[in-house]
Amino acid sequence: MVKIIDGGVTAANGFAAASTHAGIKKNSTKDDMAFIFSKVGCVTAGTFTLNKVFAAPVKWDKARVYSEDLARAVVINSGVANACTGKEGDDACLMEAEAISEALSVPVNSCLVASTGVIGAQLPMTEICNGIKAMAPSLEETREAANKAAVAIMTTDTKPKEVAVEVELSGKKVTIGGMCKGAGMIHPNMATMLCFITTDAAIDKKLLQEATSAIVDDSFNMISVDGDTSTNDTVLVLANGLANNEKIVSKNEDYKNFYEGLSYVLTELSKKIAGDGEGATCLFECQLKNAKTKQDAKILAKSVITSNLTKAAIFGHDANWGRILCALGYSGAEFDPEKVDIFFESAAGKLQIVKDGVATDYSEVEATKILSQNPVVAICDVKDGEYDATAWGCDLTFDYVKINADYRS
Repeated sequence: MVKIIDGGVTAANGFAAASTHAGIKKNSTKDDMAFIFSKVGCVTAGTFTLNKVFAAPVKWDKARVYSEDLARAVVINSGVANACTGKEGDDACLMEAEAISEALSVPVNSCLVASTGVIGAQLPMTEICNGIKAMAPSLEETREAANKAAVAIMTTDTKPKEVAVEVELSGKKVTIGGMCKGAGMIHPNMATMLCFITTDAAIDKKLLQEATSAIVDDSFNMISVDGDTSTNDTVLVLANGLANNEKIVSKNEDYKNFYEGLSYVLTELSKKIAGDGEGATCLFECQLKNAKTKQDAKILAKSVITSNLTKAAIFGHDANWGRILCALGYSGAEFDPEKVDIFFESAAGKLQIVKDGVATDYSEVEATKILSQNPVVAICDVKDGEYDATAWGCDLTFDYVKINADYRS
């Protein structure tokens, strides 16, 4: 059973956080660097962007996560992505890790780094290294420290994104907490997002990676804001074992319970990103029911939430179901359009608008009332099998264009 608690990256035993204003962003006084530290070594797992153009921190972290046994720290900066920066960008990652190592007396290869912001700019290493020195002595295992770290990694996000839960494993309380950032350039495989999960669970590294990869495929790879995939996308999971549960080394009941907790955290963080899409006014969810295969279900659900015409209709509170049926039709997945049922649902109620591919005699007034809430759910039942999938996006608004027209200025 998953128990939801108030927390972020410091919720689990042994994790501390810090943040600082290093001066990376022009004309900003907001904190722009964050630090996560575990007092003991952590087994790690990670997933990363599939964009062939990937940032230097992605290269650094992949090498550490997949090849090193343990990690101790993560430093994150906003403002500059350290992407498309050549050898100088790679050297910057090493310099960061060396600065972390010196500040905390931990091995260089146990230090992870992440960046988000403008592509093509070099990291200001004087500011970065000074920021690391400033944060190291102020690391705290407090709720406030976690929240400040979540704020520091924001770019065009309008709010910090944190989730934490407790699960019971072999009679021990285990905590899983995390934070993420992301609002634009959000699309499956993955998105312009950074996500950091900390847990005091004791778990085998290979099983942690397997669980993380599978859950990311059903969470972060099922969200979209604008169809763009970034260069820096990273999910890192750190497990330090301080809950003293019996170490998970097989897919037993403890593994299932841990998986459920991690799935909740990653899915909720995914929804927070989709709902905070640049300029968005609501989270838009598509529940695809009864597809022939799991892959078909995922393809169909994602096709609906990535349709710009559908997203614009959601913004206008317009029950333009034809756009949804059209998006299902060009998805590439197999289904019979004459069997499809479509419903809209929100806090204002649930309404069937299509039955067997044809409009019902629904009330436009009632539909508008339902579509005026946040979140809005479209339920599409293709009645062709037994597989379901859910995807998350947001409405498409005037403000999305405004935000991205002057992102660098």
